[in-house]
Amino acid sequence: MIPVILLIISFFLYTGNYYHADETAAAALEADETVAVTETECGWLFDGPSDSDCLIFYPGAKVEETAYAPLLHSLAAEGMDVCLVKMPFRLAIFGMNKADDLMAEYDYTHWYIGGHSLGGAIAADYAASHGQQLTGVVLLAAYATKPLDGHLLVTSIYGSEDGVLNMKRLEEGDQYLPDSAGRYQIEGGNHAQFGNYGPQQGDGEAAITPEEQQAQTVKLIIDR
Repeated sequence: MIPVILLIISFFLYTGNYYHADETAAAALEADETVAVTETECGWLFDGPSDSDCLIFYPGAKVEETAYAPLLHSLAAEGMDVCLVKMPFRLAIFGMNKADDLMAEYDYTHWYIGGHSLGGAIAADYAASHGQQLTGVVLLAAYATKPLDGHLLVTSIYGSEDGVLNMKRLEEGDQYLPDSAGRYQIEGGNHAQFGNYGPQQGDGEAAITPEEQQAQTVKLIIDR
């Protein structure tokens, strides 16, 4: 019994120590004349001009989900609405199928799924078994571990200074992507700057600002 209790305590200590969203992220949760921002049961909805396209976004491990608000607010403003998912214990592995509820609740023509780091990997796993319900996949500093349907529009983006992403696994993951997949390196970008939660342990030092990295990310997603 004691080892089980210790495991439980260790788990909560581990998940209780996470990266917090900064003030910039908090500001991006405010609605403006282009994007309405609403807190939902599943997380947050960034509702921009689009009536047809929506991205379901899974956050990185142990990152407060609202840290991705600046990136996702900008993406919604450019024409792709976003459902930002709040994960149990801030680990997407415990909420892989949350996309089911979102696709049942909202009426979009084209659904995309994606995420950052572990969130992206879990989103890719979901896409591997739900390909017919999806139009595309967005991987930010993440990789697939199972084959994705050939019709899926896959966009894979990472920073040149990323010190967290396993580059060998990223390259190995290419075999699971459709031939049409786009893989892009943001020069000067790192792992953490897809979100706004400060420096991440083990990451490289970025040569560009978070705003620059996120602006390039939005353009790459929208242009695909």
